[in-house]
Amino acid sequence: MTKLRISTGSDMEKEAGYSRAIVDGDWCFVSGTTGYDYKTMTMPDDIVAQAHNCFATIIQTLEEAGFSLQDIVRTKYYVTSRKHADAAFPVFGHYLGEVRPAATLIICDLLREEMKIEIEVTAKKSA
Repeated sequence: MTKLRISTGSDMEKEAGYSRAIVDGDWCFVSGTTGYDYKTMTMPDDIVAQAHNCFATIIQTLEEAGFSLQDIVRTKYYVTSRKHADAAFPVFGHYLGEVRPAATLIICDLLREEMKIEIEVTAKKSA
């Protein structure tokens, strides 16, 4: 089976050599997604707004790939501080509270100072 590459068309994807997502059979691997707001072309200051933006991009990517939030089996959250993690937990629950995938949260620096969160997901279609 051929791999399907999903792209937003951003210059960063080409420059850094990655795709927004890769579909391989029943699997969809969504790259780390930051809180950038593509409607306003800005990065909000607020961790909650950034987390919602991450999920908006993830949902759009999954739908383009033929998947949905319900297909997510694994999440990896990268946040820049413990306080940001505490503020983002309700957002995670809002989108994935019923799905409850396996999850990891890592406190770390991100590429740009204004980035407070990055979310990576793996989805698998059920048989």
